[in-house]
Amino acid sequence: QVQLVESGGGLVQAGDSLRLSCAASGRTFAAMAWFRQAPGKEREFVASIITFTWSSSNTYYADSVKGRFTISRDNAKNTVYLQMNTLNADDTAVYYCAAKIVATDKYNYWGQGTQVTVSS
Repeated sequence: QVQLVESGGGLVQAGDSLRLSCAASGRTFAAMAWFRQAPGKEREFVASIITFTWSSSNTYYADSVKGRFTISRDNAKNTVYLQMNTLNADDTAVYYCAAKIVATDKYNYWGQGTQVTVSS
């Protein structure tokens, strides 16, 4: 059974950092990503990492988080991370981990989400 379990959310102050983790089980994935949904807004893409080989991958970021967030992946642990620095109130949202088996597919595996709240 495939599962994606996020952790690491919480309440922080503006300017602080936070690291989210997403542990995958059941299989490995060609691509994993983070999305977020703020209250009253649609879910939006945050970052993704596409793995080509054990040591080769590409990363992609939304413009709003470029330079502040870093996505990484530990293939041995089948876990993806999102390091979030210089957080601001606009980053407040539920963050979801997503995964797909084939890089060209849509993301069809989702975690339950973890809340990130940034107080200004």
